[in-house]
Formats: sequence, structure tokens, C-alpha cells
Amino acid sequence: MDSRGWDRRYATSELIWTAEPNRFLVAEVADLAPGCALDLACGEGRNAVWLAERGWDVTAVDFSPVGLDKAQALAAQRGVLVHLLCEDLREYAPPAAAFDLVVVLYLHIAFPAMRAVLRRAAAAVAAGGTLLVVGHDPTNIEHGHGGPQDPAILMGPDDIAPALDDLLIERAERVRRPVASAGEDAYAIDALVRATRPPGYVRGLSAKASASSS
Repeated sequence: MDSRGWDRRYATSELIWTAEPNRFLVAEVADLAPGCALDLACGEGRNAVWLAERGWDVTAVDFSPVGLDKAQALAAQRGVLVHLLCEDLREYAPPAAAFDLVVVLYLHIAFPAMRAVLRRAAAAVAAGGTLLVVGHDPTNIEHGHGGPQDPAILMGPDDIAPALDDLLIERAERVRRPVASAGEDAYAIDALVRATRPPGYVRGLSAKASASSS
């Protein structure tokens, strides 16, 4: 779906995804000290606003102006500041090594473009910083509930991790997420990858080399 398609989807008075942050974001950043954060494909801003409420200096990027307007409204309602950028992630290159936390949550585009987005996201992680990627796993089509049904835009942990270049992979696995389904217990299957850049990182050295020299 292009930006105009998402504009149409977001053109409602209510939030499509609610104002609650993603459960995996909450769990994975709980142990991190606030710093500079980058939310790529921020949508209506629920995760960016949640981070800002906890002291993060957040830059949030999306290609839907309507989604960003709703993100701005949510930030104002919650009394926090989020720096919003209207950019297509297939072209946007964030500043290198500039963010203590980079999150890419439920961005689904064709694999070659997604791999490029992930590489640029990884490059944006500062020394000592963290990258969190979460999305619908390909196995969700057959064994999970909801989500995109086109395998061409889905990536598993084993697809995501190699695209993160010289980051150290801390966690790469499939996780289950409960979803509402007519009163029955139902779960979506997501891919979750958390990676970090070692504190002693020197640009141009691999993470393995940097870690061994520290």
C-alpha cells in the first residue's frame, strides 16, 4: 500500500491501532535508559508517544501525512514532544550512529527494499544502542491469526538478522501475540529481533572485532 492508501486508512476520527504501545516494545526497552530514539514507520504515533512519555527524545518517521497528523495530535494530548518526519523509508537514510534506540515495528514491504531499510536502521544505531525489529512472521499466514497474507512482504527472524550487518544479535525468535477473535483465544505469530551495537564500536570494524578488542 502506498502513502495515499495509508492516508485513506488513517482518515478516521479514531486511532486504527489504539493509543496503547506495542507489547514487545514495552518489554524490550524496559531495561534501557532513555536517550535518543528513532521510530521508523511510526503510523499514528502510539509507540513514539509512549517512548516520549518515558523521557526519550523521539524522532518518528512515516510516509503518511494523515498518520503523522494523528501522531501529532496524540503527542499534544499526552503533553509530550515528538519530532515528526514525513519520509518514504525506501529512500530515507537516518543519520549514522545517532540513536540509542531504533525501532521498526510492523513495516511490511517487499524483501529487497525491506533489507535496505533494515541496513540503514542498523547503521543509525549509536555505540551502546539497541535496534528492535518486530513484524508478522511468514508462518502467521498458516498458523497464526490476522496480519498480511502475502509472503513476499513477510520476514522471519532468520531473514531479519543477517540484514543488520555488524550489530550483535541478542534475540531472534518467533513470538506469539494474543489478538481478539470473536471471544476465542487466538494468537498472531510475530518475528522479533533485538540487536545492539557494542559500546566500544568503531565504525568500519565488525561487531565481533570491536568486542574482541574491548
